[in-house]
This record gives sequence, structure tokens and C-alpha cells, in this order.
Amino acid sequence: MTEAETARDADASPRPAKLSLPTLTAMVVGSMVGAGVFSLPSRFAEETGVAGALIAWSIAGVGMLMLALVFQTLAIRRPDLDAGVYAYAKAGFGEYLGFFSAFGYWASACVGNVTYWVLIMSTVGAVVPALGEGDTVLALVLSSIGLWGFFLLICRGVKEAAAINRIVTVAKVVPILVFIVLALFYFKADVFAENFGGEDYAGSLFSQVRGTMLATVFVFLGVEGASVYSRHAKRREDVGRATLLGFLSVFAVFASVTIVSYGIMPMSEIAELRQPSMAGVLEHAVGTWGQVFVSVGLIVSVLGAYLAWTLMAAEVLFVAAKDDDMPRFLRRATPADVPVPALLMSSLLSQVVLIVTLFSEDAFNFALDLTSSLSLIPYLLAAAFAAKIAWPRRPPDAGPRRGRTGELAVGVLATVYTAFLLFAAGPKFVLVSFILYAPATVLFVMARREQNRRLFSPREVVILIISVAGAVMGLVALAAGWIHL
Repeated sequence: MTEAETARDADASPRPAKLSLPTLTAMVVGSMVGAGVFSLPSRFAEETGVAGALIAWSIAGVGMLMLALVFQTLAIRRPDLDAGVYAYAKAGFGEYLGFFSAFGYWASACVGNVTYWVLIMSTVGAVVPALGEGDTVLALVLSSIGLWGFFLLICRGVKEAAAINRIVTVAKVVPILVFIVLALFYFKADVFAENFGGEDYAGSLFSQVRGTMLATVFVFLGVEGASVYSRHAKRREDVGRATLLGFLSVFAVFASVTIVSYGIMPMSEIAELRQPSMAGVLEHAVGTWGQVFVSVGLIVSVLGAYLAWTLMAAEVLFVAAKDDDMPRFLRRATPADVPVPALLMSSLLSQVVLIVTLFSEDAFNFALDLTSSLSLIPYLLAAAFAAKIAWPRRPPDAGPRRGRTGELAVGVLATVYTAFLLFAAGPKFVLVSFILYAPATVLFVMARREQNRRLFSPREVVILIISVAGAVMGLVALAAGWIHL
């Protein structure tokens, strides 16, 4: 690239819109509070009683708190890095793994966005049978209209979209808080006591806790929301504060929704409720209007989460392209600070996956689990990077490094937690992830060719071989019927 071209790109690059602490916090809350919270009652009741739920939330809360603290620490220690998850992986482990992190995070956001449209259509499908479970032709058409409607909305400008996200975040949290208050009002101590152990229905306490751990993964995705959008923060320290505030707020809400439900109905009945199960719980307590109230809240919540995740997905591609790790066409942005090519690519992938739902028997649950698995790899690399930069490098007699011991402990705990979750996801989703990662290398090759650079270093060749081998194994496993979509 010539000096003139570089100067022209610099002149044409818009100044990032600056976002305040409340708006960044709303980005975190908005990205986490989506479809998952409305399905928590039945997902937990299928696996555990009150005791197991309390233990599972404690483990998940500590683990995800460590991850939230990782993003807070990295925002302070490495303020030069934008688009958090992707940038941390690249700085810690090289360009190719950084590319994989960017692509995986972006792909998980696009796949997750499809589940939102499917759930909306499924919810409305209870009243309009033609929408089915969100997988009919009519559901596809309406979902596609919504998808491209949001594309046009975001094209109006990042500040406008972020402001709408803040309003929607408030609107969708209110119904959830109302649910908690009403559930407490109709709370039955005897029902809660019967649900406490859960051994008669769900087995041993250990198996109950193990069965609920993965149910907590999807609902916490988005804890890095402020970090991903860090280049827009008015003050860099607000990124870490927003991450911590958002996580603690959402954790309290998620745990409360789960626990209070055990005081309304027997867990065996909660487990049989149709999704969104929160609507069924409230209907049991207050009548039909409770189901309608929660269903409307779900639609608002899901649309808000869709907006937040679409913004973050496009941001990751845009920053990766600015860093020459994605093709240059993805670095273009409008004067309104909208990375349109990156946004268009995100919308196109969501559209393709949306079409696939017509041919999938259990597309919704598969997409949820795949979204979680794709996100865990970038999380793991970010946590490992936090542990890496906190690792002591000074001689023993150089004295203690203030604050680094705690940071090292947080980084190690977050790494262990995310590695465990990736292991718990099982080989199925790891192999399917490789099927997506391996062909994505074409984008990496395009970027390297644009810069007239060597395509792969020896270390990157090893990573390429592993990813291709994993993709081949995944395709063979699918063809042989060893794993199913």
C-alpha cells in the first residue's frame, strides 16, 4: 500500500463515536439478556432441584466473574488493544490464532442471531400456527424482513443504534424484574421445600450440578460486550467498569429467575413447560395475562440482544481488517461510523444460516450449543493472554509486582474454567467448529496476499494442518453418522 493510499485511508476514516459508561454497561447487559433467560426455569428444572441450582450458579458465577475481571484487567493493562476478544488473542498468540478468534467470535454472533429470529417466530407461532416452531417458509420470510430491517437501522449510524440499544435494554429488563417480584408474591414455601433436593426426579446432587453447567454458558455470552466496543469509549477505564457492572447485574437477575420459579410449581411440571418456560411459570401464578406479558417481553428482549450482537459482530470484522488480518474491503466505514461491508457480511451469514433452519430438525438447540462452543475458543485465548501478561518475569530478588499476583490468579482461574466448558461441550461441537474455521483461512490468505507477505510461518502451518485435520474428521463424522446436526 503506497503512502498516498495510506494517507487517503486515514483522512477518510471516520472518528469513532464516543460512548458513556451507562451506554457501555447497557451494551453488556443488552448482549447478555436475550433469549436464554426466558428458558432458564425449564432448562434447570430438567436437570436439578434448588440445591443443585444454587451450586451450579455459584460455580458459573465465580467462573464468569473471573472472565469479566479478565476483560476489566486487560482493558487497563492493554489500552492499546481494540475489539477485546480478537485483539487479545492476536497479541498473546500470534496473527493466525488471532484471526481464528476473530472469525470464531464473529461466526458465533451470526449463528446466535439466527436463534433469536427462530425463537421470536416460535413464540408468535403459539398464536399463529403457520409460523410453526419458527422453521416454516412464512417464518423464514418474516425473519428475513426483520434481519434486513435491522441492517438498514444500523446503517443510520452507530450512535443511533447504541442509543436505541440502551432504551431497549431498559424495556426488556423491566418484564423480567416484574416476573421476579410477582413470583416472590405468589411464592409457596412448601413447593419450594419439595423442590429443594430434587434427588427423586433428577438423581444425585453431583449429576444435577453437572447437567446444569452448560445451561449457564449461553446466557452469559456477551460479558465482553464493552471490551469489543472499546474504541468508542469516552474513557478507557469505563470499559472495565461497564463489564463488571453489567455482569453483576445480569448474574443477579438470572439466578433470581431460576430460584424463584421453584417456589411456584413442582420441578417436574416446570421441566415439561413449552419455551419460553418463564411464561408458563407466570401463567401458573397469575393466569393467561402472565404468559402474554412474558411473551411480549421476550420479543423485545430478543430484538435488543440481536441489535447488540449485530453491532459487535460487525465491529470485530472491521477492526480485524484495520489490523490487516482480514481483507481490506472489510475496513470501509461510512461517515456515520458504520462498517457497512462488515455489517453486510454478518447479515449475509445470518441469512444463510436462517435458510438452513428449514432443513434442520433441531436447528434452534443446535445453534445455541454451537454458538456457545464457537465463543469459548476466543474466551479461552483471552483468559490465557491475561494469565500470560501477569506471569512474573522479574528476578526473585526484584521485589513483588504490585497487583500482578491477583491478576495472575484471575487469569489462571478464567483459563481453567473456559477450558473445562470447552471440554464439557464435547467433541461434536469442537469438530463442527473446525469445519467452519478451516475454510475461513481463505480470508486470512487474502489479507496476506494484499500485503505481499508470506502466507504462513512454520508455526502457522502447524495450526493450519490441525484445523484442516479437524475439519476432515468432522466431515467424516457427519457422513458416517457418528455426530448429528
